[in-house]
Amino acid sequence: MGVNNVSTTTTSVATSVQLDAVHKTYGRGESAVEALAGVSVAFPAGTFTAVMGPSGSGKSTLLHCAAGLDTPTSGTVTLVGTDLKGKNETKLTELRRDHVAFIFQSFNLMPALNVEQNVTLPTLLAGRTPDKAWVDQVIARVGLSQRVKHRPGELSGGQQQRVAIARALAARPAVVFADEPTGALDTTTALEVLGLMRELVSAGQTIVMVTHDPVAASHADTVLFLVDGRIVTQMASPGVDAVASTLAHLGEQARRQR
Repeated sequence: MGVNNVSTTTTSVATSVQLDAVHKTYGRGESAVEALAGVSVAFPAGTFTAVMGPSGSGKSTLLHCAAGLDTPTSGTVTLVGTDLKGKNETKLTELRRDHVAFIFQSFNLMPALNVEQNVTLPTLLAGRTPDKAWVDQVIARVGLSQRVKHRPGELSGGQQQRVAIARALAARPAVVFADEPTGALDTTTALEVLGLMRELVSAGQTIVMVTHDPVAASHADTVLFLVDGRIVTQMASPGVDAVASTLAHLGEQARRQR
């Protein structure tokens, strides 16, 4: 299989997230590591994109730059119509609070709050009243209806991940950034969560998901494959076998080049 450099920038007016020629370098001199090497990509509103690639390919860095959690060395990031360049942390925090949700592997739950309180916290912090019926539905869909009054310390790792997913989805943000959201879940719950994410995309939300799992990636509209900080190929309407084959090929190619 041949792999060519791919530019995935679009001109859609309804673009939730856009990166233009984004570079991210960590360190200086001989020890410098280029995590992103001129990435240009747009994530139109109402789409579900999976980002895959070998370990160290820049997937999480792309996610962090796109969300304004990390600052590019050069290039431009536009998030829900706002150019992030020059924005101070207060402005970035307000933007994320109002329009963005995160699902990260570290969960970042509030230990003193129970499941329901953790799920509704972002909505309350944004000054909005939680939609109780929707919150209850999301909690049920991730399999936690019997645990709503439990605190994180009383839950397993997989259950804590489900709380983090429910918290992100319950706020109905414009964009959800997810880093391995199903990694700690059993197969049944993972499929239920991915199905719920698909429903949210159908309702107009945008999801950008980093994953190593071809099954999870197959629920996306498009899969982007990164190698050494560059998007090298992409796949529309991905199938599990095709995703797995491409990922294996890129991983082998990356090993040969090192």
